[in-house]
Amino acid sequence: MKNKEHVIVGLSGGVDSAVAACMLVEQGYRVTGLHIKVLDHSDDNLNLEESSLIISDRCEYRFPVFSFNLSGSFRRDIIAYFQQAYLAGRTPNPCMVCNKLIKWNGLLKGAEILQANRIATGHYARIAFKSGRYRLLKGTDRQKDQSYFLWMLGIEELSKTILPLGTLTKPEVRKLARSYGVRSAEKKESQEICFVPDNDYRKFLHSSLPELSEKLKGGKIIDSEGKVIGRHAGYPFYTIGQRKGLGISSPEPLYVRSLDAEKNRLHVGSKVMLECRRLTAEQVNWIGIDRPERPIRASARIRYRDTEGACSVVSLSENRVEVVFDNSKQSIAPGQAVVFYQGEEVIGGGIIEEALADPPLDSHQASSDKGTVKL
Repeated sequence: MKNKEHVIVGLSGGVDSAVAACMLVEQGYRVTGLHIKVLDHSDDNLNLEESSLIISDRCEYRFPVFSFNLSGSFRRDIIAYFQQAYLAGRTPNPCMVCNKLIKWNGLLKGAEILQANRIATGHYARIAFKSGRYRLLKGTDRQKDQSYFLWMLGIEELSKTILPLGTLTKPEVRKLARSYGVRSAEKKESQEICFVPDNDYRKFLHSSLPELSEKLKGGKIIDSEGKVIGRHAGYPFYTIGQRKGLGISSPEPLYVRSLDAEKNRLHVGSKVMLECRRLTAEQVNWIGIDRPERPIRASARIRYRDTEGACSVVSLSENRVEVVFDNSKQSIAPGQAVVFYQGEEVIGGGIIEEALADPPLDSHQASSDKGTVKL
């Protein structure tokens, strides 16, 4: 018996979203595909256009596909955010912001226009309803798990979302794609930011902000003793932990420790100086739990391919926290996301604001720490 529920599936042109759509067709849902255009030069246009995109060569997996344009919002909310973050000396992650502001907002708007009940994407993550609350879980395929990129989603968005690929591995998805006759079954995956050609963010900044290099080149490179040891091409063209391309010679390898946007300076030091246990994060979004009133234990990643590290999370205000890792993390970069896990579940996340040096531990601190969460 056919499931009467109408689902809007976000289609990117890749194999994952295509398989997600075919799976839902097979499960009896009434599926409509929606392709959101983001790289046109025009402004937003929510008038639906019929798309010629054909997902499968098999007629039983054919369904209507529409598109609309959110290119104006994408330029304002994603590309401008990306540029401004680098100008502030940060290392942004535009994909996580795009998921929240463009993909989910766009799909939910499409569902409203097309009178659909829910939306679906091809992300490798899971959603569960437990103890009266929708929860975001890791994908079964740990190599493909994309829960890190979805920490900005709220309960309302999760309640309306289906993630069909959450329990599958990439090889299983490829196999399903071939069985469904999906045209993109063998298409190579792209690891690039969609608006940054060749994934070269420096080249993108040069071309999109043509006066930037001339304005900022020649800034000072400062070593750990405060000495000027070289000149750089402009602080936005460097990232925390970078070693190559500094144009300086030293008896030991030197790495970018911090970026000073106000003074156009790079601070460099040895690799051990990149190690840090503490950070603050802002724009925090709690998913699986309410904002904790006391310190909580969790594990966290400070970048997508980071290994989770055990930590304590202390809420400082409504949307700001301090995170203290049990063991040091390498190259904590402001602008990246720190995402908190408890087992399989994403409980929240935030944008890294600052890496903090460990305070000196004196007898007064040791005494005052008693009765709090042990770090």
